[in-house]
Amino acid sequence: MSSTRVPRAEITGLYGAVLKRFSRRMFGDVPEPLEVMWHHRPVLRFGLGLGQRSRRWHACDRHLKSYAHMAVAATIGCGFCLDLGYFQAHDDGLDLTKARQVPRWRESDVFTPAERDVLEYAEAMTQTPPTVTDELSARLLAHLGAAGLVELTAWIALANQYARTNVALGIEAQGFAAACGLPPLPPRARPDGATV
Repeated sequence: MSSTRVPRAEITGLYGAVLKRFSRRMFGDVPEPLEVMWHHRPVLRFGLGLGQRSRRWHACDRHLKSYAHMAVAATIGCGFCLDLGYFQAHDDGLDLTKARQVPRWRESDVFTPAERDVLEYAEAMTQTPPTVTDELSARLLAHLGAAGLVELTAWIALANQYARTNVALGIEAQGFAAACGLPPLPPRARPDGATV
């Protein structure tokens, strides 16, 4: 377990018991972000609610959204999100070769042109300030349609919220990928010299 910047709290009570049982069933363990966010339950419920509602969106392919989320995590440096994203890619039946290449997508030849555009868009939205271009948006609009592009954009914005929150609170990879027999993702150097 990592050492978070806000200490992990003991999850208690009826709601806590349900949350822990659901987490263990889904992931095999209770994710650290839940223990940290337990200090402020309205914020925790808000974040969980956003996640649950966004999983009901179906205008954009879920595989594209998974790759986009991992690209955000790699850009920001959220090891927890990459670890969990790879675990979920395994459980969702995504192409694991592609999932493992997301942090290095520019050097990889496994992605289709549409997937490469999604990964570029995720990185461009994550930059400060964002570097999204009209040309990239036009290509995605042609591929995804208006509803798909709006959904992808909102998905990437949520991924930024989760990843930035985890990094700021010092939440690190928890070994979810290893728990299902997958080797950990190799580290990737960020522009600031740190590794993800």
